[in-house]
Amino acid sequence: MGTVVDDDASVEFHAFFERHYAELSRLAHLLTGESDTADDLAADALLALWHRWDRVRAAEHPAAYARGVVANLARTRIRSTVRERRRIALFWSQREEKVENPDVAGVVDVREALRRLPFRKRACVVLRHAFDLSEKDTALALGVSVGTVKSQTSKGMTELQRLLGIQDAPLRMRAAMARTGETGGRDR
Repeated sequence: MGTVVDDDASVEFHAFFERHYAELSRLAHLLTGESDTADDLAADALLALWHRWDRVRAAEHPAAYARGVVANLARTRIRSTVRERRRIALFWSQREEKVENPDVAGVVDVREALRRLPFRKRACVVLRHAFDLSEKDTALALGVSVGTVKSQTSKGMTELQRLLGIQDAPLRMRAAMARTGETGGRDR
């Protein structure tokens, strides 16, 4: 059972929530341009405020503090989205080289096998073998460690070899992707 102080703080926070939630959500929407994200950011900000409610309610301007929390969360969300879009753009960028008379059956086989891999394994395999990125560059593009790239690439290649029934899966994948001038693994 809570103390009187806890109950008072709870009532006070609830009133603050009711008074400012819509405003904080609107601020988040204007900062991010995403209405669905706005409600989440406002809720996350209010949760953070609740965890520090003793400090927040003692502040001179609690609403200004709350707006600052929303702005920081929105900035973090925008940065995360930009990084994610850069990774996706790198992953899906088109190759310049095209080859006449592609081995369509080989391309279809490789693409189908790649689609069956979980995303992280697929991403590691494609970036390492179709784009010839280093382990370090692949790790940077995917936001994972070099060790994760090594293990996911190895596991992904083993799975591809099993799915394709061949031992030269890296060579076959490079050849199939070079023939069409496209990157592998894209679900259309």
